[in-house]
Amino acid sequence: MSEPRKALIRAQGLSKTFKLGAKQQRIERTRERVRVAVDDLSFEAYAGEIYGLLGPNGAGKTTTLRLLATLIRPDAGDALLAGKSVVQEPEAVRATIGFLTSELKLEDFFTPNYLFDFFSTLQGVDPSVAAARKDVLFKRFGINEFAEVKVGELSTGMKQKTSLVIAVVHDPDIIIFDEPTNGLDVITAKVVTDYLQELRGAGKTIILSTHIFSLVEKLCDRVGIIIDGRMVADGRLDGVCAGSSLEDRFFELYVQESGEVA
Repeated sequence: MSEPRKALIRAQGLSKTFKLGAKQQRIERTRERVRVAVDDLSFEAYAGEIYGLLGPNGAGKTTTLRLLATLIRPDAGDALLAGKSVVQEPEAVRATIGFLTSELKLEDFFTPNYLFDFFSTLQGVDPSVAAARKDVLFKRFGINEFAEVKVGELSTGMKQKTSLVIAVVHDPDIIIFDEPTNGLDVITAKVVTDYLQELRGAGKTIILSTHIFSLVEKLCDRVGIIIDGRMVADGRLDGVCAGSSLEDRFFELYVQESGEVA
C-alpha cells in the first residue's frame, strides 16, 4: 500500500482585504473603500509537483503568493509551508522557500557575483557550498560572462536569470514564482520553464501564478483557478478541465462566477 502524498503547502481559509484611498478610488472609478483580494482560499500543493494558480489580472494570484511568502499577513486563515505557519513562524517559512516575483527589482549598481554572495550569506549558506552552487547555477544559466557586469547593464532576460538563481541560492524545498516567464523572450522563457521541470524532478514543490493557459498545460501537475479572490476549481489538470480544453473550462467558470460574458 503506497504512502499518502505529503502536502508541503497547505493554505487554509486565507483572506486578505486592502483599503482603497481616495486617489485609488478615482483611478479605478469606484466608491468601494475596501477591496477583497483573497477570499477564504484553501488548497494544497504536494512534494515533487508544480501547482499553478491561474486567473485573470487582479484575481488575487500575486496577493496569495505574497501571503505564502510572508510578505504580508492574512486578515484570516493561515498557511503551512513544510509544517511552518506563515502567521506564527514567518522567519522559519522564509528559510524554507525561494520566492521570485517580477516586483523584485535588483539594484542597478550591483553585479550578479555580488548579489549571489550577499544572498548566500543572508541565507546562512556555508561559503564552500555557496561557491559550488554558484558554479553550477551560473554555468546552467550562462551568467558567468556577465558575473561582473552591473545589473543596470544586463538584458531583461539576464536580469530574470540572475533573480532566479538568487531565489534558489539556498536550495529551498519550496519555490514560489509569480509570473515566471512574464516579459521574457522565447529563448529565456524556455530556459526558465526547463529549469522548473528540473526542480520538480529533484523533488521540489513549486507553486507559480500565471494567466497563460499553455504554461499551465506544459508545466503543472495540478491547478487552482482563482476568480475575484475565490478558488473556483482545484485539482489535477485533467479533472479541472473535465473533458474541455483548459481555456474553454476557464472561461466557462469565469462566466459562471463573474456573470460577465467573456
